[in-house]
Amino acid sequence: MNCVEKLTSILLGLIIIASTVSSVQYIYADHLESDKGIFRSHGEVNLVTTKGTSLNDIVTTGDSNFEIYLQLIIRNENNQLINVTESTARGAYIDHAITDHVFDTLMGEKEVITIDNVEYEKAQWKFTPTVEHRFMGIFPIYSEVNLEFNTDDEEVKFKMYETNKPHSVWKAHYCATFGGGHGFQCIPVLQVLVPTMILEPTDIVEQQWTVLRELS
Repeated sequence: MNCVEKLTSILLGLIIIASTVSSVQYIYADHLESDKGIFRSHGEVNLVTTKGTSLNDIVTTGDSNFEIYLQLIIRNENNQLINVTESTARGAYIDHAITDHVFDTLMGEKEVITIDNVEYEKAQWKFTPTVEHRFMGIFPIYSEVNLEFNTDDEEVKFKMYETNKPHSVWKAHYCATFGGGHGFQCIPVLQVLVPTMILEPTDIVEQQWTVLRELS
């Protein structure tokens, strides 16, 4: 078992449920009427890319009404600016009503903008992941429970807090209990690819997401 798998196993046993929030029950369903399902085989989600984008093995769609961008602001432990990195390709998202739910309810106030004579709603969301978030690759835009990542395992602690780690794919997760036997999962509602960077555990990273949804 490698260190990440070991950490995942440990953390699953140490997730602390501090409070439960359940505001929109319908969104936890895997399949909605006239919708594609959230999940495909082996627990993976049905991601599609935004217009004209190819991203690894993710399905490319020609009729997406979303545009997804990410800017990463990286500072050292003394809060000195190291780098500002932006996504070089448009992003990917789950082709399901859950993405509209996240956009409508979790990304703050919207503004209407016009690009090339097309009107969009524009939403933005900022998140500063901890080193534990970065090590696990979980970046919750929402969670129905509060998650605390803790471990007393010295090998895991060393890997988490002492090892530099490459990052290229960044995500925004929706963590909830899903029907159809899927249980509690954190699913990547939004995803982008950026140039690979090596982060030190003490580095501070701020995600600045910008999502555009075309007005019908």
